[in-house]
Amino acid sequence: MASKSKNKASPTSSKGCRCSLTGFLKFLAILVGVLAPIAYYLEQRLSSFYIFDVAHLADLQQRSLLAHGNDTRAVVQFIVDELTTRPETKAHINRDEEWVFNNAGGAMGGMYIIHASITEYLIIFGTPIGTEGHSGRHTADDYFHILSGYQLAYAPGAGRYEAEVYPQGSVHHLRRGDVKQYMMPEGGCFALEYARGWIPPMLFFGYADTFFSTLDFYTLWRTSWVTAREMGANLLAGKF
Repeated sequence: MASKSKNKASPTSSKGCRCSLTGFLKFLAILVGVLAPIAYYLEQRLSSFYIFDVAHLADLQQRSLLAHGNDTRAVVQFIVDELTTRPETKAHINRDEEWVFNNAGGAMGGMYIIHASITEYLIIFGTPIGTEGHSGRHTADDYFHILSGYQLAYAPGAGRYEAEVYPQGSVHHLRRGDVKQYMMPEGGCFALEYARGWIPPMLFFGYADTFFSTLDFYTLWRTSWVTAREMGANLLAGKF
């Protein structure tokens, strides 16, 4: 009888566990109740935070190619120079070409962060030797302006047996929430990539390959430092 009484669960202990769980659920409900209206409010006003114009970037892409053709270095310089003179963007441009590797979704290339904030980023991304991977399913619209080479993309579906082809001068728009396989074939491709929406959640996709594949923590640190520095500086300047 003494042995049986020792194995009995303490009523006080069980009650304490139930109270802890109930308290946590109440806290979670309150947190969701507070944050949901804020998130909805900000979501409805996302466009008011943007400083880059989709039509202007597409036009800038065309004019840079018209001016410099296949000289990609000069094309990039043309783009950055104009953005640093445009009233809406000049205070928010990183002119230092701090190139870092970017591994995400199995694809690998070089990246130069021109702008990074909570609701937008603008980068040069590409590689001269080709790569392929998963686009990711993101909380932002992504506009891939092809500056050199070309890009292939594929989204499975009824009747889809051919690749989408995006040559130099075209724009590949990956809509928020969509996902594709993409490839920058051997011979290379560089692009001006512009994302608008909620940028911080996209960073987890960019970090995953480091922790589960490359283990290149130095590159992760450099990328995080430049991104955090630019986001922080833009926040201090009133750019959300």
